[in-house]
Amino acid sequence: MTQAPTPTADTVRRLVSSLLGGSTEPDVRPVVGGADPATWWVGPRHVLRLATDRDAAARQRRELRLRELVRPYLPVAVPASVAHGEWAPGLPYTLDAKVAGGSGEDHDVSALGEADLAALLTGVREVPVQQAEALGVPRAAPRSLETLRRAAERAVRRLAGADEFDPSRPERLTSQASAQLGVQQGTAVLVHHALANDHLVVGADGRVRGVLGWADAVLGDPAEDIAGLARCVGSPAAVRAATLAGYGARPCLRGLWLARCDTVVQLADVLAGRPGPSPALLRTLLRRAWEPILLERVTELRGNDPDDTP
Repeated sequence: MTQAPTPTADTVRRLVSSLLGGSTEPDVRPVVGGADPATWWVGPRHVLRLATDRDAAARQRRELRLRELVRPYLPVAVPASVAHGEWAPGLPYTLDAKVAGGSGEDHDVSALGEADLAALLTGVREVPVQQAEALGVPRAAPRSLETLRRAAERAVRRLAGADEFDPSRPERLTSQASAQLGVQQGTAVLVHHALANDHLVVGADGRVRGVLGWADAVLGDPAEDIAGLARCVGSPAAVRAATLAGYGARPCLRGLWLARCDTVVQLADVLAGRPGPSPALLRTLLRRAWEPILLERVTELRGNDPDDTP
């Protein structure tokens, strides 16, 4: 197989100059540093994303089609492609208009922003599953909460030994509760699957202005997006948004515990030397996901909760 070229600043400048024209050389810089950066800021108004392998190429082509499908259903902005094509044989690019605002780390989400998140969850759920599947969006089986619970219990013991987590906290996911929080049949919807602060565009007023990063979208468990919000805006805000979107206790609590289990497992793995995000970031995500909420203290699920699905 032919070795893919490495994108450089000169590569990006030549490509962008051919797309935007102008007599001055465009200001370009990688969004994230690294030996093979694939995402570049282009001046103050554009973002260039380059697929660097065959898998990324397929995901980017699918994402461009998916963004056009979801746009009419969402109350917030979805990136729009100003130009797209191939920057190397078989490797596509997209030059997107930058969505105005900062990241979720720059600005806290306000009460009105929580309403924006609720509308986002509602809109994503209303995207026709058959149309998304026709675009190539894959189906993803729901994760086993019991398997994740067991992994989290082992991780909590390791974190407690490193004085990173208090094992006597009142919140605890039991085997019985994990069984009750299984996914109900027929609830697969479009799931963004990568809701994080670097994909939420938030204004200085706390309103959510846009959502980026649709390449990982799947058809599956809506609790995964609730879990993503719990990690980036905190469990209380995530559950309030999901409740406003019409989700009942079961998916809200399932999302809460997906986020909690994920964060303890990820932090324990990184502290053990495995690759991943920085420990400082993971500690922040863990703190947000483990914020207590009233719902888990007052809810008793009995069989098929009539409020399980909207």
